[in-house]
This record gives sequence, structure tokens and C-alpha cells, in this order.
Amino acid sequence: MKQRRRRQLISAGLVGAGAGLAVGLTQAVVTRSVDSLLPNVRGVSSYNRPGTLTLLASDGQVIQKLGPATREKLVTGQMPLLVQRAFIAAEDRRFYQHDGIDPIGISRAMVRNISSGSVEEGASTITQQLARTVFLSQDRTIIRKLKEALLAGKLERQLSKEQILQQYLNYVYLGAGAYGVSDAAWIYFSKTPSELNLPEAALIAGLPPAPSIYSPLVNPDLALQRRAIVLRRMREAGFIDDLQLENANSSPLLLKPAEPKYFTSRAPYFTSWVAQELPNVLSKEQLEVGGLTIRTSLNIDWQEKAQSTINRHAPGAMEGAVVSMEPGTGLVRSMVGGKDFNASQFNRASQALRSPGSTFKLFVYLTALKEGMKPEDKITDRQVCYGGYCPKNFKNKYYGTVPLWVALQNSLNTVSVSLLKQVGFDKVIATANSLGITKELGRFYPLGVGATEQTILDMTAAYAGIFNRGVYIKPTPFEEILGPGGELLWSRRVNGDPGKRVVPSDIADAMLWMLQKVVSGGTGYGAVPPGRPAAGKTGTSEGGRDLWFIGGVPQLVTGLWLGYDNNKETKSTSSRAVVAWSEYMAPILKELPVEQFPPKPVLKGKFNPLKALTKNLKLVKPDEEETPVEETTEETTAPTTPSQPSVSAPAPARPAKRQDPCGSMQTNPRYVDCRFDLLDRRRSTPNP
Repeated sequence: MKQRRRRQLISAGLVGAGAGLAVGLTQAVVTRSVDSLLPNVRGVSSYNRPGTLTLLASDGQVIQKLGPATREKLVTGQMPLLVQRAFIAAEDRRFYQHDGIDPIGISRAMVRNISSGSVEEGASTITQQLARTVFLSQDRTIIRKLKEALLAGKLERQLSKEQILQQYLNYVYLGAGAYGVSDAAWIYFSKTPSELNLPEAALIAGLPPAPSIYSPLVNPDLALQRRAIVLRRMREAGFIDDLQLENANSSPLLLKPAEPKYFTSRAPYFTSWVAQELPNVLSKEQLEVGGLTIRTSLNIDWQEKAQSTINRHAPGAMEGAVVSMEPGTGLVRSMVGGKDFNASQFNRASQALRSPGSTFKLFVYLTALKEGMKPEDKITDRQVCYGGYCPKNFKNKYYGTVPLWVALQNSLNTVSVSLLKQVGFDKVIATANSLGITKELGRFYPLGVGATEQTILDMTAAYAGIFNRGVYIKPTPFEEILGPGGELLWSRRVNGDPGKRVVPSDIADAMLWMLQKVVSGGTGYGAVPPGRPAAGKTGTSEGGRDLWFIGGVPQLVTGLWLGYDNNKETKSTSSRAVVAWSEYMAPILKELPVEQFPPKPVLKGKFNPLKALTKNLKLVKPDEEETPVEETTEETTAPTTPSQPSVSAPAPARPAKRQDPCGSMQTNPRYVDCRFDLLDRRRSTPNP
């Protein structure tokens, strides 16, 4: 009997164990099935709200954070115990006892809210609030509450309590643009979380139910009432004693408001350009997701130097702009578009159209080299008029016959216009277009001295193409762009402009050699210390309205402009821009090792002025010119009659051969200029 009883008990136990195991396995299977349908909660630490954007400098420093971003997160172990206890007491006193949902807490909240006649205590746990913040909307629906409960359970199963609390304190919205405790401590008290005292921590912990209403910056009295509630709950939970409660309640609001960290850009002109360029590299969908991290090309230290330089050298209402970029990569290392971004958001570096003056001569001389001229070829510097346009040199000084490089070194205007005339408008325009100058260029003689307006950014990039030995790379502010999960969305090395050969390397090297002569002994003298290899070109528009210097070393090209927004005359020269450029670049050059430019090449081309004359400007041939024709006497005969034999009439006189008023290239050294002068006179004569 006893043995039978024992067997029955054993059988019952086995059946019960089997049933329990089956239930447990079933529950586990169901749980895993449900979990598989829910988002991956382990990625909660990388959560970013839609529309957020973080801009980093080239060395990783934060330039700016845009959108509803947590501007400073704390990692596990950094959140002070005082802050943790304040939030647990205020939001979820049974946080360490429940599994994501707290039925006891829900019942207690209902009783307290009914008895007080107001919503004094929330029913959602900290885990539920984290699930709602990261994965769900704020809609008040049954479906959303069900998803919230399921996600809270998954969070509890896959993360520790410490991890859940840490992420909640980093993401909870606390008013005034503060996302997370660290942001709130800074915005309300200009402190870090570790510096908060008891009344300050309690005040922040009382904000989550209605942060915009309870904000001490908006309703200080309501904020104090919420603080008192949190302090009372901390006492009930045993986190503080009676004396601490009394002292904290009697403490006044000692606010010290501060702007959110990284709210204002450290390089506003640069970041405004980034905003303009971003849609060119990312889709609209990628931009809307948020959580993007952009590693830019900006050198923060150089940017600050550029800004201080413009502020010093552009007094009063004068403005200025600076662009520095690497010739070999197109990366823009600094960009300043004015003295004060708060006063004017107009970016004079990327948006302002200004007359480039003699810096435009780069395209004229470069075209001449491409057409077969050499730096040492001789050219005549003299005052000439072209259909009413009479270019003049600085101080009306003319040098006679000089080598091409000397003409550029001294920025002789008459020579530049003469070269434009010889090589042709279309070829100079094509050269400028190939180097990124996309603004419309007029086919008129003042083009040779920079009469068409361009941006500082475009002109600097064009010079960078020559410094890069004829390979043009479009300027960019982007190094890498990462998505919300850290995935690579765009990379300059993979997706960026690889560059395009637009000028033969020997031609670019010859042009670069001539630009070095400008700095070593011409209008750009003094830009760099003696002995430092550098190249560049000055530019001054009529009346000194625009003062330019674009130059650099093999590793870096910088363009600098000074002038007035209203086009007022500066009453100065480009030497002022050279001084400012030198002040900005001096400390930077100390960071860059000395590198040599390519040696002066031996060019083997030969310029044929007559070929250029007929091909580029489509001049009429000499025998088609309107020249005087010699008069001839036509012989006549009497009419014949039938009784008289007929007499043949003499052949008509042949017109005399038209003579070329310019002679020939062998007899007239100014033959080409003479032919151009004839063309100008013919063009200026109205058709009958």
C-alpha cells in the first residue's frame, strides 16, 4: 500500500514537472516569437530623434548639434546617485522591483491622483517611458499602450536596470530644449550633473510629466511645487532625512540659465555652406531620418584665425571673406563669410559676387600658355584703345617690351587685354569654365582685367586646380557622413569628386612658376617669409572696391577678399589684402612642412599669332577689306552698221589688286596689332 502510494506521488510529481516544463517552454517560445516582432532594444544607446544632426571638425571636435538632440550623454557609471534617486522617487519608486510593468504602482497612482484631485503621480514606469521615447509615438491609443508594455518587457529581459535607467536619464525631455539630465543641468544651472545639489536635482526630476509647464524658466512657482513633491517622495523612500528635506524646501531657485551646448555653431559661415551642400550628397529620406554625424573638413583653429583676421582688417562697415582649401583633395579647411554672422547671415565667401580684378588674369595667361606662348616670350606693354575701351596700368606706367612673366609679375593691364585679344574670348572663357567658373562671362575686352563678378570660393578653387598641377577638384566640406547606427552613408574617398585633368601638367607648372614670381618680387611680395616657396596673384577692381589676394603653398591655397557690401570704394590697393593674408597664413605655415613646387618646365609649343587671329576671332581676309580701288577709263566704240565690218570691243579693265594696309608680317613687326585695329574700326562702323 505504501509502495503504491509512493509510486502515485512520484507519477504525479513527474506529470506536474512535465506540465510545468511544457508551460515554461511554451511561454519561452511565445516570448521569443513576440520579441522577434519587436525592434532590437540593444540599439537604444545609439538612439537619435528625427531631424538631429551632429557636425564634427576634422579632429573630431563638435562644431554644432542641430535638432532635438541630446547634446551631452553620460555613460554608465557617470550619472550621480543623487540624480538617480531623485528620478526613481519622482517617476518609478518600485523601479528595482518590477519587470517593466508595475500593477502596484498603477493602483497607487490612481488612488493618489483621485484623492488629490489632480494628476500628481504617473502610472508609467521608467522602462515604459524609455520604450515610448525611443520606439513609439506619444499617441494616446490602446495599440500604442500595448506595444509599450511589450517593449518594456523586452527591455527588462535584455538590458540591466542600470542600463535602462542610464538611457532614460540621457533621453528624457526636460524642457527648454534640454534632452537628458546633462543638458538640463547645464541649461538651468550651468552645471554638470555631478555638480547638482539636492534641491537642483529634485527640481529637474520633477519636470518629465509636463516639462514645458513646470520649467523654472517659464513658471517658477509651479517648478517649486513640483520640487516639493519630489523631495517628499525622496523622504518617503528613505533617500533623504528630515533635515535635508527641510533645508532643500527652504532653498530658493538659484537659476543660472545657459544656452544649450553646441546650440550655436562655432563656425557659422562654414556650417551654413554645409547646409547648402548637404542635399547634393544625401537623399531627402536620409536627411529626414536624423541621427546623422558629419565629419567635416573644417580646421577649428584655422577657422578662428581667419575670423579674427577679417575682424581686424575690415574696420567699420567694411567686410571680408576667407577660403582655405587643399588643392589635392578639395577639402575646405576654413571659410569665413563676414565679420558677424548674427548681424548678417549672407555668406560672402560662397554667395557674394565680386569683381575679381587682376586675379582673373590667371585664365588669360593660362590660355596664352596653352596656345603656345612661353613665360619668357616678349610682349609689348603700351597704351592701346580697343573700340573705345582704353585699359591703363597702375599709375599709368608702361614698360615697353617685356617677358610674359614680368607682365604678370607687375600685373600689367594692357598686356592682359592684348593677350585676350590675341588668343580669343572663347578660349579664355573655356579655360575659366574648365576650372569651375560657371558664372556667365561676357565677350568684351574688360574681361581681361576681371570685369565679370565671381565668388571667392570659385576663384580660390580655380587657383587650387593650378596648384594641383592642372587637376581641378570641386571644393567640398565633407570627409565622411555616418548614419544613425554609425553606418557609412557617404565618403569623400569613395563618393567624392575624383578630380579632372583640365590643364596639361607642364602648362600648369609653367603658370605656377609665373605665379611664384608674383610673390617673390611682384605685387604679392611680402605674403610669405623670404625663402618660403609660395605662389599667388593680387587683384584690385576699379576704385579699389574689391581687394584680393589668392595664393598659397603646395599643401594649401587661400583666397582673401576685402570690400564693402554697397560697392563703396576702399581707397586702398591689393597690398592691404596681402597684409591680411600674410597675417592669417603666418601661423598656419609654421604647421605645414616646407614643400617645393614643381620646377619650371621647358615648353615646346609655339604661338602663331596669325593663326589665332583668323581662327579665334574669325577676321576677314586681307583681300576682303574695304580698301580704295584705283580708277580706270573704259574705252568705247561707235555703234556698228550693216555696211561696216564689226569691231570687237576691248576686254573690261581688271580691278587693281587690293593692298593690305598693314603690309606683311615680314615687313611690319606690328602686323597683328594693326590687323586687330582694322577689325575694331570695321566693327564700330555701322552697316549702310
